[in-house]
Amino acid sequence: MPVQIPDGLLVVASRGQDWADWLDRLPRLLRDLLDEWDLRVDGTAAYGNCAIVVPVLAQGQRAVLKVQFPHWEAETEHLALRAWAGNSAVQLLRADPRRFALLLERLEPRDLTTIDVLDACELVGGTYKRLHVPAGPQFRTLSGELKRWAERFRQLPASAPVPHRYVEQAISLAEDFITDPATDGRLIHTDLHYENMLAADREPWLVIDPKPFSGDPHFEVAPLIWNRWDEVNDVRFAVRQRFWTTIDAAGFDEDRARNWVIVRQMLNVLWTLESAGTDDSLPQDWLTRNITIVKAIQD
Repeated sequence: MPVQIPDGLLVVASRGQDWADWLDRLPRLLRDLLDEWDLRVDGTAAYGNCAIVVPVLAQGQRAVLKVQFPHWEAETEHLALRAWAGNSAVQLLRADPRRFALLLERLEPRDLTTIDVLDACELVGGTYKRLHVPAGPQFRTLSGELKRWAERFRQLPASAPVPHRYVEQAISLAEDFITDPATDGRLIHTDLHYENMLAADREPWLVIDPKPFSGDPHFEVAPLIWNRWDEVNDVRFAVRQRFWTTIDAAGFDEDRARNWVIVRQMLNVLWTLESAGTDDSLPQDWLTRNITIVKAIQD
């Protein structure tokens, strides 16, 4: 049976011609993969920011076919999943990197947003050590990315709507990390937040959707702070609770983890300002959230 492309995914055509072309190719690409891999559609397709996920049966096994828009962050996802080999992460059954297609074990739709936020932080923090295996040379290095990010920080105009002292702090911390050998070397997920860990049968919870680097495990903490923000009342208390709960469970160095949180929150600010261009309608709530975390984590 043909796969119905969700209406919510069709709107990505507005992002540019590359996205529109990918959507045009997607129905045939899915048909080809279903035929070549002998898969049978077994439910309604879901979608994310840049991927479609189709429930399938593979020789009777419940699985999902994930096809992503071609982009660099997805280039090595299959390599990370292969390195983890199902240890705390979703099992990779088959991959076609050229077509950005993955066949994965099927997990449950329930994620960590369904449990208490601090319990979730403790669970993720305890999972890090199973993920942070030595990284091979095929992964981009965090230090290499940091060099590019630091240069983009330097290009921010003084008139940018962000406290300049935090920009200068991010540059200084980035420069220190760039020359630190511990900035690279371990396989890190980089986007492990509450919706990227799903309930499963094989283990209670399994990690999905890595955007892997060869990097520093301490880089991982920040997404647990900036997500589930609607649950935050006392900002300083909540930020520090999540931070300490996570690093205690992970056995991380407090100062190093804090410095990475500052860098990552400021990267969110940088990317937001860059993507806004000349548009005056900046997402002020998002900018404020990131600056607030930078302040709260170190006051």
